[in-house]
Amino acid sequence: MNDQQILELAAKAAGIGPVLCFESARNCLRIGDRESYRLWRPLDDDGDALRLAIRLGICIVFMEDHDSVGAEHSRHGVMIIEAMDDFGTRRAIVRAAADIAKATA
Repeated sequence: MNDQQILELAAKAAGIGPVLCFESARNCLRIGDRESYRLWRPLDDDGDALRLAIRLGICIVFMEDHDSVGAEHSRHGVMIIEAMDDFGTRRAIVRAAADIAKATA
């Protein structure tokens, strides 16, 4: 899946919308209506990623022995592993949210 698909599925899982469009230059979604929208950037914004994790009950697990981070949701059997850095943590959360959307579809 590309970033647009991952973001759209993550937004769907969290009930975030309506989604107006994907902004490829900023790697984010426009949320709201055309006159009053906001950018949703959980792949780049710590706050958006953390709010997404909280809303969906995603747990963040740090695996220092493997130098990686995981985002998991036990009810949906989701576990995503990424590199242990800021971007990897945000990406793991968003990918886990996308997998939740796929599991509940």
